[in-house]
Amino acid sequence: MELNDVKETGVLIVGAGPTGLALACDLARRGVRPLVVERAPALFPGSRGKGLQPRTMEVFDDLGVIGAVLASGGPLPVGMVWRDGERQGEHRMFEPPEPTPTAPYTVPWMVPQWRTQEILLARLRELGGDVVFGAAVTELTQDAAEVTARLSTGGTVRAAYAVAADGGRSTLRRALGIAMAGETVDPNPVLVADVRIPALDRDNWHMFPAAEEGGPYTAICPLPGTADFQLVAQFPPGTTPDLTLQGVRDLVAARTHLSGDDVTELRWASDFRPRAALADRFRAGRVFLAGDAAHVHSPAGGQGLNTSVQDAYNLGWKLAAVLGGGAPEALLDTYEEERRPNAAQMLGLSTRIHRGEAQRGAATRQLGIGYRTSSLAVETRAALAEDELRAGDRAPDGPYGTAGPGGPDRGDGAGTLFDVFRGPHWTLLAVGTDAELPPLDAESVHVHHVPAYEPYGKGLFLVRPDGYVGWAGTDARDGLTEYLARCAG
Repeated sequence: MELNDVKETGVLIVGAGPTGLALACDLARRGVRPLVVERAPALFPGSRGKGLQPRTMEVFDDLGVIGAVLASGGPLPVGMVWRDGERQGEHRMFEPPEPTPTAPYTVPWMVPQWRTQEILLARLRELGGDVVFGAAVTELTQDAAEVTARLSTGGTVRAAYAVAADGGRSTLRRALGIAMAGETVDPNPVLVADVRIPALDRDNWHMFPAAEEGGPYTAICPLPGTADFQLVAQFPPGTTPDLTLQGVRDLVAARTHLSGDDVTELRWASDFRPRAALADRFRAGRVFLAGDAAHVHSPAGGQGLNTSVQDAYNLGWKLAAVLGGGAPEALLDTYEEERRPNAAQMLGLSTRIHRGEAQRGAATRQLGIGYRTSSLAVETRAALAEDELRAGDRAPDGPYGTAGPGGPDRGDGAGTLFDVFRGPHWTLLAVGTDAELPPLDAESVHVHHVPAYEPYGKGLFLVRPDGYVGWAGTDARDGLTEYLARCAG
């Protein structure tokens, strides 16, 4: 696909990483055809962001790609610690919880980033969209009505809105003059590479601690669905890692029981210095920052790609509601209101894990992320306990159908609440109540009556398109229709 003329679109997305592709998929299924441009000639080729957290799995379930994600990956392998060529024992990063009715995905799922992007691009094409590769934004201007971007291909794009999903060195963020404050998490540079090592077993995540306490570590992790391993190696401050095949071979020979010749292929390599930084703003006029363009972080804890995808998931329905649903433009202000505090928390958590001050666990799975303090969280019930479900919380899954505890029959005999939520619509759950409901647009708001269910209790719960409770109450006359007019148009 080429772009060397003038193109008009509702949303210009700059960057075809997981953030940009997830946003494009979400917009496309809502009837907004975005234009995605990517300066590189093809998708990112490396494994870098390989861990998908449970909340991201729920997002991918909703976007229609969970089958491909599950088929392409696997659970995190158990760690195996080596010393002097001998196995010292297993190392588990966390104790995996069992799936529950409220959360079908409870442990991280490992998929190389390049494969995640392939899956999202395939889904985007199914929805009628695509990516223009080899097209960099060389100039960006905006006024009260539109954004105008000039491309390296010679083309021009005019869009109602633009989204900078172009990574930590974001060209758009710099063009907008948005500062990014942060700190160095660790002065030690880190090499990341995808390699082929047929001589190494794929049963474990192989860990090679340094001989001296606090020395640079090395780890080699099998990547499910491929013949590759991801090699991660830390170096002393001031060192520049050698990214060549010979450099990687020398590293492996020096730090493990393997020989250099056991590394038969180097498929991709990069280096970085762990840093945490947060953009001062996530919006400038008609341009939004998402993903690494808005926040950069240590990879410890596997939070970055996941937080980035959830940026996209938060922004997508809001852009579509304003562009095609008649929602007021002020709805878009809630993107920064909701996502920037969450990004700040993620940066702090990743930094603490990197420094050994915190462990992986419930927080890294991201199922507890919510928006209780958001202006979009309208709770009309009084005297709720802290642990009771309320507006702003993630809407739990649960049985829905005759396979569940007395639930209504969908016609196929079984299902879950996530089946009910899946799609671009809003969902009004009447849980254990026959409260009178106002007339609602059946296409944009799906109404479901379910029996009392402990994670919800009883009441009316309006679930946003991104799976969070927006409005909650016992009487629809307490602002339900006004809420929908403000958020759904």
